[in-house]
Amino acid sequence: MDAKSNAVFWQEKWERGETGFHETQANPLLTRHIAALDLPAGARIFVPLCGMSQDMIWLAEQGYRVIGCELSDIAVRRFFSDLGLTPDIVETGVLRCFSAGTIRIFAGNIFDLTPDLLGTMDAIYDRAALIALPEDLRRAYVAHLLTLTGPVPELLVTLDYNQSCLKGPPFSVSEAFLHECYGQAYAFTLLESRPVEGGLKGRCPASENVWRLSPLPPAS
Repeated sequence: MDAKSNAVFWQEKWERGETGFHETQANPLLTRHIAALDLPAGARIFVPLCGMSQDMIWLAEQGYRVIGCELSDIAVRRFFSDLGLTPDIVETGVLRCFSAGTIRIFAGNIFDLTPDLLGTMDAIYDRAALIALPEDLRRAYVAHLLTLTGPVPELLVTLDYNQSCLKGPPFSVSEAFLHECYGQAYAFTLLESRPVEGGLKGRCPASENVWRLSPLPPAS
């Protein structure tokens, strides 16, 4: 699936209301492990492909500044509407920036987001971005993410399963893939691995893994 087809796929999901992947509470893997990043109060956390995730609300409640990027304008508008907030909206080229309080979300394709628009980030939280992309796009995404933020501490949630069992999304992401794509910039720590209860989509045994990605020191 190329970038254009992938974008159409997710836009149509939101338009049809096929959002079974949306969680109505903050993800317990986030709440258990965010402390592993050892972030200062007020740190700026980037949440790529954020949808209308409750994780952003929880992070904001902990005192962090949250910056998301989401393809679907529908998702972004629903996120703020559900909070009873009327966000400020600014056109930034092909992207729209919605902001209210300590949450700011860019609506549009993440590949159109630039470091200048995003600003300096202190950390990344990725629960649903990497696993939402097929392999070729995952590689492009990782490269773009490093361009956007540089290597900053990251909390990353992945799924690992036999990809021949299911087409995806969500896609399986192996430890070998992480080392291949992130290994030049990060060291890895597996914080938790747990089986997906009942199997992925009730059909395929899978594990959900939580990784801390720690920036490597610059080469001398």
